[in-house]
Amino acid sequence: MNDRRPRTQMSRPAPRPQRGSLGPAAMRQAYERCLTLAQAAALAGDRIEAERHYQQAEHYLRSLAEERAA
Repeated sequence: MNDRRPRTQMSRPAPRPQRGSLGPAAMRQAYERCLTLAQAAALAGDRIEAERHYQQAEHYLRSLAEERAA
């Protein structure tokens, strides 16, 4: 008799875009979307969620700067 728990079907996370796969326009849109979400979370009083979105926005901003420098 097997006393282990039955395996459940685990869903896989959605694949993330490869670095550089987003063009400058898409990166700009992602930056603006993250910034908007961060501001909304901050207004709602959710500092943790706001910080997460601000960090994502910063990532896209840095990626844009890197793209322009290349």
